[in-house]
Formats: sequence, structure tokens, C-alpha cells
Amino acid sequence: MRGPGLSTLVAIGLAWSPSVVYGQFTDPRSYANFPVGLNQLELDYGVAHANASIDTSIVVSGADLELDAGAIAYTRSFAIARHLAWVEATVPFASVSGSVTGTRISRSVAGAGDASLQIAALLMGGAALSVADFASYSPTTIVGVSLTVTGPTGEYDPDKLLNLGSDRWSFKPQIAVSYPFGTEQKWQVDGYASVYFFTDNTAYHGREILRQKPLPGIEGHVSYSFTSDLWSSLDASYFFRGDVVVDDVDQHDSQKHLTLGTETNWSPTPRSSFVFVLAKSVVHQNAPSYTAVAIKYFYSWGGR
Repeated sequence: MRGPGLSTLVAIGLAWSPSVVYGQFTDPRSYANFPVGLNQLELDYGVAHANASIDTSIVVSGADLELDAGAIAYTRSFAIARHLAWVEATVPFASVSGSVTGTRISRSVAGAGDASLQIAALLMGGAALSVADFASYSPTTIVGVSLTVTGPTGEYDPDKLLNLGSDRWSFKPQIAVSYPFGTEQKWQVDGYASVYFFTDNTAYHGREILRQKPLPGIEGHVSYSFTSDLWSSLDASYFFRGDVVVDDVDQHDSQKHLTLGTETNWSPTPRSSFVFVLAKSVVHQNAPSYTAVAIKYFYSWGGR
């Protein structure tokens, strides 16, 4: 237990970061139409406390994890076959401290985690528009898709108890549907479906091979616009399966993970906005039990 214990603590800190800190949600209204040629800088910061820490392979009873995490992301929009598309690059950072009750296992670490790249496009309801044309755009039902690839860029040393990287690649295809409705279309419902696919970690604990089966998930978001500059949402996500095999031994650790949360988005200027996030896991079988709060800042420029 001493070996896997702390590596597990940090694996959950970074392998799930920024997922844990930001509620393991894709933000509501993520698949919205906006002008082509737009640039966006995103700065995130969040804190989380988890009392049933796992990575995606081993449950650690009595674990206690404190996580301070942030991320820097850059997004650029463009047109593909007259449809809006964008690419987003993200680098997470974190400071993690953890311990296991009843043992002397206790450690902390800080640094960069595994970076990711997402490419996305709107297949329906998302015509590629210039800034001038976008001024007359009316929200409509949108269908979008994306693929997020996360690479093993974070620190990983199989001889250390704490690691900031997961030493494997992951691939997350996602499909989304957004539907605005109600008076002046102030309400919006978003539904997302995704699956995580993982490559093998061939240096798990220095000498083992960790394989993980696909981890599918669904999300639902209902949001309401109080004004043109302020909206809030109620959010839910559910991930399941994702069994792990270590050196051909099935761990029988299929996940069930339901998270509930809320977000508020405030745009004090046309080019900047703040997002406030609160999330809590309510079902966590072979998954982390956590409470998290976060703040995000977005700044946009450009467009043509």
C-alpha cells in the first residue's frame, strides 16, 4: 500500500485535473457559435478536497487530498467547409498534498501536468460567420463534435511516490447538442456524450503495465440568462465503467461517478468574462469523492 498509496493521490490530482477542480464538466454553452478568426485566452484556478482518493486504477481507503490547480488555455476559431471550428491548447498546473489515514504516507508536489489539444466543429446551426455577419445571428439548435488528445507531458518518475503526469495518452471524442428555448431564448439545454480511450502505462509502479478500458460519460446542463451579460446553469455528469487491468489481472474496479454542480458566467465587457464553478460528487464508486470550487477568466480578441 505504501508504494501505490501516494502515487495514487497525485494521479488523481493531475490525471483528473482540471476535471476534479472544475467539476469534471464540459462547460455549458461550450458549443456555441461565435465569429471566425477569434482568439481567446483562458486562465483557470480552483481548489478541491477529496477524501476517497483514487487514480483511474486503485482505490485508496482513508486517503485525504488537497489540490490547488490552474490551467492556461488558448483557443483560435476558423472555418471548415463553411462551418465554425476551433482548436484549443491547454496546459494544467497543480500543487498537491496528500496523506493516507493510519499510515506515515504523506507528501506534496507542484508543477505542470499533462497538456491537451482539442479540435472541435459545429456540424449544424454553426455557420462560419464574420464579426459583421454575426451581429444578426440568432441562436438555434446546434450539433457539435470534438476530439481532445492529452499527452504524457507532465513529470513522471516510476521510482517516485508523487507524479504530476500519467505517463500515457488519452483520447476523448465528444458529441454535443444545444437547444435554446423560452421567452427571448433565455433558457438553454446542453447534452454531451463522450468516451475516454487510454493507451497503456508501461511503467506503472516502475515495472507493471496498466491498461484501462474505455470510460464513457454523459452530461446535462440547463442554463438561464438573467441579462445579456449574466447567466447561470445547473450541471450533472455521470461517468461509468473504465475497468483497469494491471499485468493482465483485472482489478474489477468499474466506476460509477455522478457529479452535480452549478456555474455562473458574468461578462463585464464584450471581450472578457468570469466563470464561477461549484461541484460535488454525490455517487463515487471506485471514483473520487470531492468538493471543488473554481474561477475562470476569459479574454477574447480578433475576429474578422
